[in-house]
Amino acid sequence: MKTFPFLAAALFTLAAGSALAQTTVKNAWVRGTVPQQQASGLFAEITSAKGSRLVAVSSPVAAVVEIHEMAMDGNVMKMRALPDGLALPAGQTVTLRPGGYHVMLMGLKQQLKAGDKIPFTLTVEDADKTRETIKIEAPVRALGMMPGPMKMD
Repeated sequence: MKTFPFLAAALFTLAAGSALAQTTVKNAWVRGTVPQQQASGLFAEITSAKGSRLVAVSSPVAAVVEIHEMAMDGNVMKMRALPDGLALPAGQTVTLRPGGYHVMLMGLKQQLKAGDKIPFTLTVEDADKTRETIKIEAPVRALGMMPGPMKMD
């Protein structure tokens, strides 16, 4: 039987690529801003195949990018940074959304306008401390076109 080295190399490349892609990011978007606004948020759905943590996010449009949580503390909604990152349980989708987990962009360097695409680099770390870097581009949604934590009639 004749072997085809290029075919073996192609199959190895496909297998290696799929082994590295342990985390997926879907439906990412960024909240639009008005002129001089200094903060916004990144929202998305993140799924990790083998369980890990989102430990860092960066973007060239902001001086500071942090992983945050909004949660009720008694009768008060509080927002706080998650310095140890956000747990991504194996096979479960974690939703970053207004009023919950999200990525804060602070010290914006420009207005974020509807239709813009904002680049991000997400760093995910598994239990063995192996890191995966995920690059995405998230579209900016106009202020009036976004779901929010509350709806008012």
